[in-house]
Amino acid sequence: MKKVIKNSVIALLLLVGVNMNAQKNNRSLDNYREPDKGGINVFEAPKDTISTFDGVKVRIGGSSTLQFQSIEHENSGAVELNKIGSNFNLATANLDLDVALFDGVRMHLRTYLSSRHHPEPYVKGGYFQIDKLEFIKPGFMEDIMKYTTIKIGHMENNYGDAHFRRSDNAQAIYNPFVGNLIMDAFTTEVGAEVYYRRSGFIGMVGISNGKLNQSVSNPNSSGASFLAKLGYDKQLNDDLRVRLTGSVYNTGQVPTSYLYSADRAGSRYYFVMEPVGASSAGNFTSGRYNPALGNQITAFMFNPFVKYKGLEFFGTIEQSKGKGNAELEKRTAKQFASELIYRFGNDENFFLGARYNKVDAEDRSGSDIDIERVQVGAGWFMTRNILVKAEYVNQKYNGYDTTSIFNAGKFNGLMAEAVISF
Repeated sequence: MKKVIKNSVIALLLLVGVNMNAQKNNRSLDNYREPDKGGINVFEAPKDTISTFDGVKVRIGGSSTLQFQSIEHENSGAVELNKIGSNFNLATANLDLDVALFDGVRMHLRTYLSSRHHPEPYVKGGYFQIDKLEFIKPGFMEDIMKYTTIKIGHMENNYGDAHFRRSDNAQAIYNPFVGNLIMDAFTTEVGAEVYYRRSGFIGMVGISNGKLNQSVSNPNSSGASFLAKLGYDKQLNDDLRVRLTGSVYNTGQVPTSYLYSADRAGSRYYFVMEPVGASSAGNFTSGRYNPALGNQITAFMFNPFVKYKGLEFFGTIEQSKGKGNAELEKRTAKQFASELIYRFGNDENFFLGARYNKVDAEDRSGSDIDIERVQVGAGWFMTRNILVKAEYVNQKYNGYDTTSIFNAGKFNGLMAEAVISF
C-alpha cells in the first residue's frame, strides 16, 4: 500500500513538472472542457467555430484526491458488519492526455493511475472529437459542422446530465459533494455520438456495442445499444441560466448491462455496509445501489438545471426497467435527486450545498426497497486547480429482508476531500 501511494505521488509530481513546462504561455484547446474550476457547470464540451489550431498540440493534465473518512454504520445484526473507524483513504490519481490533431479534431485519453478498485494504472477510455471536416477538404460541409459535433471511441456514454457532475476517480473538482448518486449511471462503451446544437437547443443520438470489456469471443452476446438526448440550455441574461434535458438509454443483445456497475474506480464511502472480511478492491461499490436489471434495459433520465447569480439547482429524475438473467418479469428502479448549491465570494470561490437522493426499486431479492441519502457540504477553491470540500452524509436502507445485510441498515458521518486538477 505504501508503495502504491509513493508511486502515485511521484507520478503526480512528474505530471505537474511536465504540465508547467508544456503549457507555459499555452492557450487552452478548442472546444474543450477545462479540468479546473473553469469546467464547473459545463456539460457537453463547448462548441465554438473559432479556431486557434496552429499545429499538433499536446496537453498533459491530471488530478489527485485524498479523503479523510469518519463514518459509522449499523444494521439489524443479521449479517455482521466490517468494523470501520476514522482515517485517510487511499489517494487516487488520473492522467489525462488531450491532443489537438488537426483543425477541428481533438483526442482525449484518460488513465487511472490508482483507484480504489485498481491500485495499478489502467486506461479508462478515450475518443476522437470532430468539430470540423477540414481534413477531408477545406470548407467541407462547414454550414452543417458549424452546429455539429461527432465523438467516436471507447468512451463515457452521454446518458443524462448527472455524469457531468460526478467524481470520475480523481477528477472530483466538478462534484460539489464527496459521493456520487446512489444509483450511479456511468458506463464506457465503444460507440459514436452525433450532436447538433443551435440557438440553445441540444440534440444527440448515439450507438454503442453495449459492452464494458471488449472481446470478439461469444459473438452471439453482442448487439447495438441506443442512446439519445434532447434539451435546451441558454444563458438568458447576465444572472440567469436555464437548462433542461431528457435522455434515453436502451440496450441491445448483451448478457448484462453495465449502466450502474461500470465504474471501476469505486465509491467514496469506503467499507460502509460491507461484511466482515471485506476488501477495498473486492467491495468497491460501498453505499451505491445496482438494480442488476441485466439486459433489455430501457432507462430515462430528466435533468433540470437553473443558475441565478450564485444560487444553482440541479435535479435528477430517473427510471430504469429491465430483467436480470434468468428472470421472467421486468423490474423497475426509480431515482430522484435534488441539490441546491450557493456559490459566493470572489469569483464564487466558496460554496455551500445540500442534496437529497432517494431510490425506490423492485429488488432482485423480491423485496420492494428504498434507500434515502442526505448530504450537506461546503467547499473552498483555494486556487482554480485546488479544491477542499467536506460533507455530512446520512444514508438509510428500508424494505430489505431480515436476512439481508441491509436490513435496518444505515451509515452516517463526515467526509473531507482535497482535490487537485490541472
